[in-house]
Amino acid sequence: MVAQILDGKNLAKKIQSRLQADIEKQVAIKNRRPGLAVLMVGDNPASAVYVRNKEKACQKIGMESFGKHFPDTVSQEELENVIEELNCDRNVDGILVQLPLPEKFDAVGLLHKIAPEKDADGLHPENLGKLVRGEKGLRSCTPAGVMEILADNNIDLEGKKAVVVGRSILVGKPLALMLLEKNATVTIAHSRTENLAAITREADILIAAVGKPEMITADMVKPSAVVIDVGINRLETEDGKGYLVGDVAYEQVKEVASYITPVPGGVGPMTVAMLLQNTYDSYLNRVEKN
Repeated sequence: MVAQILDGKNLAKKIQSRLQADIEKQVAIKNRRPGLAVLMVGDNPASAVYVRNKEKACQKIGMESFGKHFPDTVSQEELENVIEELNCDRNVDGILVQLPLPEKFDAVGLLHKIAPEKDADGLHPENLGKLVRGEKGLRSCTPAGVMEILADNNIDLEGKKAVVVGRSILVGKPLALMLLEKNATVTIAHSRTENLAAITREADILIAAVGKPEMITADMVKPSAVVIDVGINRLETEDGKGYLVGDVAYEQVKEVASYITPVPGGVGPMTVAMLLQNTYDSYLNRVEKN
């Protein structure tokens, strides 16, 4: 048996096409276009690529982009002031601070400054609190993207054993809550989990989000499990060329699993799609209130 590929790239395209059509309907009835502001500090090459992809995605679907790029000499106070201005800007519906930031910055402090209703990344304590309580709110983009992939492929979660390897506030913790919301039985494992392989082998749904290249091997996977790889790790060949791998040893695990996400082309594109979806949802709430 070879696993069926869960194609996040094509699903992300479908979501973006739907958003593009929805935005044009809003424009046709004389509403403004939704707007997203991505703030980037410094010259981290990976961050620059991610920001560029987000800005291109905005342009493609007809969403206004209010991106702001700052040198790493900018101060915490200056960034906080920019966020406050964007909070008050009626044309901005989503605000995102591109992580990681240079070490001197208090990233959590900046995230707390974003108005919860404009928190496009779903990381404000108010939105995370709504997730804990099962209330409607903006959801963290990468975990929301994982849930969309599972739903689009009609993968039943009710009563299933789900193991999330990774406990970050970006992915592991919110994803565990989203799986619980769908009545899965959830275990969170991490770097200090004893006998990790014994736990992952029990999973009907196994999600790897640890940032360690090809850590999940075939012997750690239950036959016919659904495997979701959130990791994106850059490795180099002997001649210095870079290539991407996930947290899952894909070539091995695809021979054991029933479904698997590739890297690249799996969860990654869905993160951007859900960022756009969050911004559009925020926009709709604001347009309807006005």
